Amino acid sequence: MEKQDLIIEGATLMFKNFTGKAQQYNAEGDRNFCLALDPETAERLKADGWNIRMTKPRDPNDPPIPYTKVKVRFDNYPPKIYLHSGASTVQLTEDLVSQLDFAEIVNVDLDVSPYNWTKGGISGVTGYLKLMHVTIREDPFAKKYANPSDEGDIPW
Repeated sequence: MEKQDLIIEGATLMFKNFTGKAQQYNAEGDRNFCLALDPETAERLKADGWNIRMTKPRDPNDPPIPYTKVKVRFDNYPPKIYLHSGASTVQLTEDLVSQLDFAEIVNVDLDVSPYNWTKGGISGVTGYLKLMHVTIREDPFAKKYANPSDEGDIPW
């Protein structure tokens, strides 16, 4: 049975590494992020073979949050990633996507493609980012500097 894309509006991204920086759980060059899931979606994906993990809450009164890792690769089928801020929209390339690691994100809508893998008798599903629209907090000076006045000559 062919697996369907995972499409989520209003997604929550965690542990972002769009830069591909080597870290404790990440090899150098591996761009990825973790996607928080609601319990029902997490159970469905787990039944389909996705690797679902749970956060360790800092506060004992908070419930753990299920999540899955999503890979971001630009080699075979590069994702389309659009950054929205105010009236501005920019498509992020491999060279620009790292700015999402530090962006103040307001909303994320995304489409993740499942990939069935088998290695050494073990199989599962890995998610690869296919499409993402990211809305970030608008720069408070964006409107002021968006359209410089074209009246008259340059003053210098």
